[in-house]
Order: sequence, then C-alpha cells, then structure tokens
Amino acid sequence: MSATTEAMKTVIYPVRDLEAAKSLFRALLGVDPSMNEPYYAAFAVAGQHFGLDPHGHGKGMTGPVCFWDVDDIEGRLKALTDAGGETLQGVRDVGGGKLTAMVKDGDGNIIGLAQAPAA
Repeated sequence: MSATTEAMKTVIYPVRDLEAAKSLFRALLGVDPSMNEPYYAAFAVAGQHFGLDPHGHGKGMTGPVCFWDVDDIEGRLKALTDAGGETLQGVRDVGGGKLTAMVKDGDGNIIGLAQAPAA
C-alpha cells in the first residue's frame, strides 16, 4: 500500500507576542488553549488544531502554515522534494513522538506535514 495524505487538521500561526495571540484566539474560538506552554499554545475546536508558535518566524514561517496528516512523513517529504519542493524544515519530533516537516514550493508557499506518534 502506498503512503497516503489523510487530511489537513492543523494550522500553525507564527506569532511574536504569544500572550496577545492567545487572547485573540480565545476571542475568536470561544475556548481556552488545550495546550498552554511558553514555547507553544494550541486550541482544539471541532477536530481542528490551531497552534501559536512564538518561534515560527525563526523557522522560516511567513504566515499560517497548514499541516497535512500523512502516514509516512519521510516518504511524503521525499515525494515533495522530488516534485520540486525545497525542504524548509526536515523531519523532527515536536514532542510525544509527533513528527513534522515543512516544504516550500516554487511560489514560496509553505506546506506542512505531520505524522502522528507510532501506536
């Protein structure tokens, strides 16, 4: 069976002021963060994950990045680079075994990949 792209369930916003961003997203979504750390905050609403990354600009994020859930992040990253994408962030564990990577296309758009922790 070949690798699949399941769905886009995560959007991460690079933010300079995490506290201000959390206040804005609380007002937008009507909920408190489901994860609230100095290095990252996240809101979970209707099966979607909205993250606020105060280090995102330093990672090359120029705006919100949509992360597509995949079952083989290494394979999908290779497929995207073989198709002309440029690796912006290689595969890395962001905690608890969740893996992410980012690719930039020829127009400068960033595509995020996410793989759930192994069961």
